[in-house]
Amino acid sequence: MPAEELNAAMAARVERGEMPGIVTLVARDDDVTVEAIGVTAFGGDVPMRRDTPFRIASMTKPILAAAALMLVEDGLFDLEEPVHRLLPELAGQRVLRAYDAELDDTVPLSRPVTVDDLLTFRLGHGMIVEPEMDPPVPVVRRGAELDLMFGPPEPRSPFGVDEWVRRFASLPLIHQPGEKWMYNTGTLVLGALISRATGQALGAVLADRIFEPLGMTHTGFALPRELAERLPAQYLDGKVENLATAPEHWLAEPPFPSGSGGLASTVDDFLAFARLLLNRGVHGGTRLLSEHSVELMTTNHLSPEQIASGAFLLSGSGWGMGLGVVLDSGRYGWAGGYGTDFLVDPAQGLIAIAMTQVSPFLWSGGMEEFTRLADKP
Repeated sequence: MPAEELNAAMAARVERGEMPGIVTLVARDDDVTVEAIGVTAFGGDVPMRRDTPFRIASMTKPILAAAALMLVEDGLFDLEEPVHRLLPELAGQRVLRAYDAELDDTVPLSRPVTVDDLLTFRLGHGMIVEPEMDPPVPVVRRGAELDLMFGPPEPRSPFGVDEWVRRFASLPLIHQPGEKWMYNTGTLVLGALISRATGQALGAVLADRIFEPLGMTHTGFALPRELAERLPAQYLDGKVENLATAPEHWLAEPPFPSGSGGLASTVDDFLAFARLLLNRGVHGGTRLLSEHSVELMTTNHLSPEQIASGAFLLSGSGWGMGLGVVLDSGRYGWAGGYGTDFLVDPAQGLIAIAMTQVSPFLWSGGMEEFTRLADKP
């Protein structure tokens, strides 16, 4: 049986010490199989449970994209409008003459950055994947000095939205808008834009638009103490716990919630969100997101050259809005850098979710094995 094979494969990885535990979910229409394997920390004795919360990191991105498109449908902002209408601090940004240029070696913008650019990661700023970037180039060093969270979502930014935007505005862009796909920064800026557009904290917007309608009661930028204390230990490499992700950090909403990677969730909560996409924007008979918006999220927007510029981050896949798109199959999904992953296959009615807190799960073959075995009918 496929479910038994998947369970055995993940249990074998736990037994080999690759991770202390994992929770997997495979849903085909109304048939849902969940397995909780192992424990929440190396050397610990607290078992993984179906309702264990996980730091989902970049699986935050599609949730943010869906909320943004809901606001577009409501007319709060438009996909083609300049970002600087709501974030005027960004109106004066310039563009580096080359990605490794000094910060004052810039040229003017060829056109304004739009909301669409943020959602498709073509705003001109993000992770630099050029192989020769060692040591970090000036724009990367300056971003780190400004504590702008361009890498992992923790430790969290100490600044509120206004200060974060002001600091980001002091940096030049790396490429002209629309030129290249660059990961991560777009959803950080989009989170700030959503807060400005609504006059609310980002967590409140997501709760109102996504979490409460879908019954995602275990998802947020902050968690009740009982849930926060059940967060598994998180490991970036080996078996050394990443103390920047300690559960006590999750007891209060951060000043600047990361729309790129700041949420915690459970497999069942994320299943509710994935089903919203699979059902083309309908939940429980109620339309929350237009079919057109779901199409925008789950259809590739990149040229072959832009896909190539994504290097190992895209690995040949396209990008919709907030998630990756497999070009030849219509599948979509995305992973979180702390060890979580999801995929949706509309042709099969399949949703598969894996949650652990060991980052090497994503590149040591674990994610590929999970996807392959979850795909078996």
